Order: sequence, then C-alpha cells, then structure tokens
Amino acid sequence: MAKDSVIARSQKKPKFSSRIVRRCFRCGRKRGFMRVFGICRICFRELAGRGEIPGVKKSSW
Repeated sequence: MAKDSVIARSQKKPKFSSRIVRRCFRCGRKRGFMRVFGICRICFRELAGRGEIPGVKKSSW
C-alpha cells in the first residue's frame, strides 16, 4: 500500500502532462495499472475472482 502523501501528490495536477501518474484507487499501486478498470492487476484479480467486476469472468479450458 502506498503512503498517503504519495497518493495525495499523484492526485495533484502536474506541471507537465507527461508527468501524470495513474494509481489504483484501492491500494495506490502505480505499476501494473489497468486504465480500463482504474485498478492494478492485483486488485483486478481479487475483484474478478469474486465476480465483482461486471462482464469479467475467470477463464478455464
């Protein structure tokens, strides 16, 4: 989990548009972020496994 100060800093408008840091809204992680869902891969897997993300289901073959 990211520190509160790091999360607050990432929510401020950056001086340059290339400095935007997208973070997971649940845990604050910046790496492994999925833009479509707005969460990181770890949170995505947890929520998808529980069926809390509409239209996503675990594949098996």
